[in-house]
Amino acid sequence: MAGEEILTQLEEIQQKGLQQLQGVQDEESLQSWRSEFLGRKAPVMTVFSKMGEASKELRPLIGQKANEVKAALEKALEVRTNIIKQSALERSLREEKLDVTLPGRRSAVGRLHPSTRNLRNIYSIFAEMGFQVYISPDVETDDYNFGLLNIPKHHPARDMWDTFWTTDDLVLRTHTSPGQIHSMRENAPDPIRFILPGMCYRYEQVTARHEIQFNQVEAIVVGRNITFADMKGTLNTFARRMFGENARTRLRPSYFPFTEPSAEMDVECFVCGGKGCQICKGAGWLEIMGCGMINPIVLQNGGYDPAVYSGFAAGLGPERIALLRYRIDDIRNFWANDVRFLEQF
Repeated sequence: MAGEEILTQLEEIQQKGLQQLQGVQDEESLQSWRSEFLGRKAPVMTVFSKMGEASKELRPLIGQKANEVKAALEKALEVRTNIIKQSALERSLREEKLDVTLPGRRSAVGRLHPSTRNLRNIYSIFAEMGFQVYISPDVETDDYNFGLLNIPKHHPARDMWDTFWTTDDLVLRTHTSPGQIHSMRENAPDPIRFILPGMCYRYEQVTARHEIQFNQVEAIVVGRNITFADMKGTLNTFARRMFGENARTRLRPSYFPFTEPSAEMDVECFVCGGKGCQICKGAGWLEIMGCGMINPIVLQNGGYDPAVYSGFAAGLGPERIALLRYRIDDIRNFWANDVRFLEQF
């Protein structure tokens, strides 16, 4: 095909395309036109493959003309698209009716997360007993997370905590107990009464009962003549305010490196009243926290003379308490952000 014929063909393609575009009235026809005149197999696109038939002198002119035609068609398509969209909008406004007297849809109201509600309840109970809130870091050194809590390197007790190590010396805290050392060192030798809330992290298999992150609240009291009876009375008071005035509790001997003696506190199952059920696994009791008298080594590391001062500490898991109170069967619900779960609270 001669170069002059190609130029003539391009003129015809432009005139035909613009003429047909004027008759397009809807989106479907617009797409058909786009495919016919600007698609990969459109005549204006195939011209480039025929340029080899033209003379060398005409090839630049053909290329320039083809680009001009393509640009003109694209511009016309843009204008026509806007006209069709505006027409469709105006038609919609004319045909659709809006009853302005209908009541509006009420917006959904947000709620506090169940973990937040539970934490605030715990804070309130301890505040009424004279405790203050102390915030400690999420990232701790090996010394604060273990060593100063009477868990030296290579001690078998470290196996109790599945640890996330960030470096050889830094960890994501596995419990809130490092806050005991921070709070004691900042206030020694004055008496203290703190709760230490915060997120903890453990490298565990995620199951219905275990998560790699969870909230924990540590309670610590240090002063002169603090006894095991003081601890028992404080924790019993907390349990009754948390679970009801008739809640029964018990202490079982246990082991924690940073307390001596150590214990775990159970509350009578509030689902079955101590008779045994699936929630308490037939035992009639539910474990709610670990506790004990602060080990003299830990007191000394915190800046207190264990010959003069004594104290107790207790650690409880708010999510575990919420699992028991609301009969939730999967701890992963707290972090899944499933609206169906969250709206129940």
